[in-house]
Amino acid sequence: MKNKEELGNRMDKENPNKKPKIKRNSKKVRKIKENLTAYSFIAPNFIGFAIFTLGPILFAVVLSLYQWDGSNPMKFVGFDNYLKMWNDVRVHAAFWNTIIYAVGTVPLTLVTSIGIAILLNQKIKGRNIFRTVSFFPYVASLVAVAAVWNMIFSPVNGPVNEVLRLIGVTNPPKWAADSDWAMFTVILFSVWKQMGYYMVIFLAGLQGISAELYEAAELDGANKWKQFINVTLPQLKPVTFFVLMILTINSFKVYDIIYMITQGGPGTSTLVLVYEIYNTGFMNWDLGYSSAISMLLFAVVLIVTLIQFKGEKNFANE
Repeated sequence: MKNKEELGNRMDKENPNKKPKIKRNSKKVRKIKENLTAYSFIAPNFIGFAIFTLGPILFAVVLSLYQWDGSNPMKFVGFDNYLKMWNDVRVHAAFWNTIIYAVGTVPLTLVTSIGIAILLNQKIKGRNIFRTVSFFPYVASLVAVAAVWNMIFSPVNGPVNEVLRLIGVTNPPKWAADSDWAMFTVILFSVWKQMGYYMVIFLAGLQGISAELYEAAELDGANKWKQFINVTLPQLKPVTFFVLMILTINSFKVYDIIYMITQGGPGTSTLVLVYEIYNTGFMNWDLGYSSAISMLLFAVVLIVTLIQFKGEKNFANE
């Protein structure tokens, strides 16, 4: 017995940092409990994502390889739906209209919202009222504001065309009723509807810029324009990147504005990919082909997003 105790004491002296086995087990149990607690907080969101987002996405990928009208048995057609898109004139028009809408909407909304944010960040009388008025179109019902917009831009007796006639324009545009002006009308409406939301984001970014930077620039002799270029814009780069990314993604998945203003017309002048997906899937009940078109939209958004993230280091994190 004495020899065992001496052996144990000798081993303890040789390994003074050795921890008891009970303590190691208790740490493992504590770590497991911490992981279970973390997973319990994540689980509700992940389950909702898996059921309502990931599941439908995976089903759409599989469905794009089939022909199905929602009632008859599904028929496997392989990549025929994707080959069909190659010669589909409506899909081509929808693709390019989506690009045109994004290219027209994103920079105009970005410039307009940052300009209004800078103006309403100044100490002017009644600025809270102007902020509310600027934000109102975003929170107002789309149905209501679209009806008002169509009335204002009515080709026959709309106020805009009445003003144009008064200043000498004999044949004012027909706006949403004209295939040459319909997309421009939709872009203007989108900018007016969304700029209030992004104005609030830029206002938050502007109020986070230290006043000392402007004071230092002013002491160096910089005027307001140089302060904007050398202080405001660099400090707003992270906010600008966020707004640019969200604006771009939203512009590629636009549907409600097109539906309320033009329904994709006249002809296919304002037809976009999401609206074509809706028409193909829920009007013509060609669910397999509409899933294939949605995969095209997914690929476009993925490529654009990857390009944006690739330039994030140079754009937002200097």
